[in-house]
Amino acid sequence: MGALDYLSNFCTVTTTRTKHKAMQTVEIKVRMDCDGCERRVRNAVTSLKGVKSVEVNRKQSRVVVSGYVDPNKVLKRVRSTGKVRAKFWPYVEQHLVYYPYAPGAYDRRAPSGYVRNVVQAFPDHSSNAPPQENFLSFFSDDNVHACSIM
Repeated sequence: MGALDYLSNFCTVTTTRTKHKAMQTVEIKVRMDCDGCERRVRNAVTSLKGVKSVEVNRKQSRVVVSGYVDPNKVLKRVRSTGKVRAKFWPYVEQHLVYYPYAPGAYDRRAPSGYVRNVVQAFPDHSSNAPPQENFLSFFSDDNVHACSIM
């Protein structure tokens, strides 16, 4: 049986499967002053393997890349164009935050309508903060004409 086992090794096909990256969106803050900077960043990111779409917004200093990519590789590729101060997008939209003027959340350099993504801007349910008032508790079911607001 030794010869049959030896020959069966030649007949079996072994394939190694690579793990596919998940589809994701990477947002990067990079300052672009002119059309040349914008074109260089767009061309560098578009040439990455797995990129489906690239959106460049020079006014907001923002690059949005969608595809099957690694976020760190996208950031590294943007930095290779000479934009060494590029970083991941640190902002969230202002209407998504409960406390947009919390310490550390408001940033003068943020584009209009955005604030910095910090923990203090979101409500903390684990602290000893007073609970939110429930509007149904202002009125009494026993006496419908009595109101606790007045």
